[in-house]
Amino acid sequence: MKLHYKEMGQGQPLLILHGLFGTLDNWATLAKRLAEHYHVFLIDLRNHGRSPHADEHTYELMAADVLELVNDLKLVTPVVMGHSMGGKVAMKYALSYPDRLTKLIVVDIAPKAYPPHHDDIIEALQSVDLTSTTSRSDIDDQLARTIPQPDVRLFLMKNIYRKEDNSFGWRMNLDGIDKNYENIAAAISADAPFKKHTLFIKGGRSSYIKQEDIIDSIERLFSLVEVETIPDAGHWVHAQAPDEVYELVTRFIDAD
Repeated sequence: MKLHYKEMGQGQPLLILHGLFGTLDNWATLAKRLAEHYHVFLIDLRNHGRSPHADEHTYELMAADVLELVNDLKLVTPVVMGHSMGGKVAMKYALSYPDRLTKLIVVDIAPKAYPPHHDDIIEALQSVDLTSTTSRSDIDDQLARTIPQPDVRLFLMKNIYRKEDNSFGWRMNLDGIDKNYENIAAAISADAPFKKHTLFIKGGRSSYIKQEDIIDSIERLFSLVEVETIPDAGHWVHAQAPDEVYELVTRFIDAD
């Protein structure tokens, strides 16, 4: 699968993978700063953004998608960073292809399985009637019936685009995501740990990484790991604390 991507900057290659319902644009602002030092590749994962849609959506396949892109771009030892679902893709990539990256950065996600907690969002997105919709504000009104948070609706509506006939459509593959949600929530496993330097960045107000996860799964799968917490950030660490994330990422990448 040929993933859609944007690149900027020069130097050490840095791949950035977005989370569920996201697109590469979610990291655009921080990526511009990072591109002052590194060769940044923002990537749309399968069934998201402008990348192809597919019936299958597993971490094994998504890691293989990233490897295909790394091979096509002839990147030898990139740094791979991912947030949430993208963090799990990054973990699976590192554990499956340890010789095809130099360092790993995971943002606010653990390797464990998570209980279903996006059912309401998937249901809300599927309930939107795009056929009779004439404006983005109408879509927002429809989503507001079940998603009261304006920032969440704004994030989700970044997936809306105008088709050639001027009607609206979703860039993400909603049906594919819904059908594969169990795979998206699944744990990341491996026969052997990843033995290169790894950084986990946790939002202090997020519950995605608990203290027991560090011992039970993170340290077990990643031998040379450090975990940094940004106290005032929630799950959207890179959006809520961009300066702190920038400092942690650059310091980690540049360290010997």
